[in-house]
Amino acid sequence: MGSLSIWHWVVVIAVILLLFGRGKISELMGDVAQGIKSFKKGMAEDETAKADPAADPKTIAGEAKPADPLKPQAQTERKFEG
Repeated sequence: MGSLSIWHWVVVIAVILLLFGRGKISELMGDVAQGIKSFKKGMAEDETAKADPAADPKTIAGEAKPADPLKPQAQTERKFEG
């Protein structure tokens, strides 16, 4: 009673096909395949980022570095002093 025979599996598969239909199952498998592809692509991007430390993903190319935040304050204090 603990093991399932081939007829049990045939009935289970038939019920699944009746509930979901052939089209929905193929769409689901396509979505799973796209998820796997995007996962692999993300892993490959992580590997290239680790291999190239010069490419910092947090900065935008061509973006200037921010100025010293205390510099405007120091200039303002000099104006009031002098």
